[in-house]
Amino acid sequence: MTITPELLLRGYSVGVFPMAEQQDDPELFWVDPRRRGILPLDGFHLSRSLARRMRRADYRAAIDTDFPGVVQACADRPETWINQTLFDLYMQLNAMGRAHSLEIRDDDGLLGAVFGVTIGAAFFGESMVSPRRDGSKIALAHLVDHLKRAGFQLFDTQFITPHLARLGAVEISRAAYRRQLEQALQHPGRFMETPLETDPYSVIQRNTHTS
Repeated sequence: MTITPELLLRGYSVGVFPMAEQQDDPELFWVDPRRRGILPLDGFHLSRSLARRMRRADYRAAIDTDFPGVVQACADRPETWINQTLFDLYMQLNAMGRAHSLEIRDDDGLLGAVFGVTIGAAFFGESMVSPRRDGSKIALAHLVDHLKRAGFQLFDTQFITPHLARLGAVEISRAAYRRQLEQALQHPGRFMETPLETDPYSVIQRNTHTS
């Protein structure tokens, strides 16, 4: 079966997502986890150490500055599920305004980034990259803040890793996930219409879970 961008969006909307076994494998398969990872938008855990790092304000946050470069960076790993077919599909979704990256950069280049797909008020996180320490954490902090301000209701992380769990991600059942997904798809998300907050102090201040 040929997976088109439209079919890909349809898959996300019913609770499944595509993966490849490895980068060189041309085939894709649909994944429907029994336990689903999500990052509650009101439960992001911003640690004191991360807040201190962000207060240095020595970086710039931006959206879609180099979407292809972010996806390629996520794919350039010894083990990856992003093959050429998926890379091309993400590029098409980005051109359609349905896939975006949030990037953290400084004068030396990329610190960290996250990319994902948007439908309604749901953000489907696909992958993140952290070339330097705390880069992906800073990107997630800005992304969670942006999603809340843009009216999003669901941040799907697909699976849980220790890294995500420390930031507040939790596992829920497939049934609970689909209930949240159905609700989020009934509302509009304003990802590109909402200006990105680039001031670290404002992001920290709005986060109610600083500890």
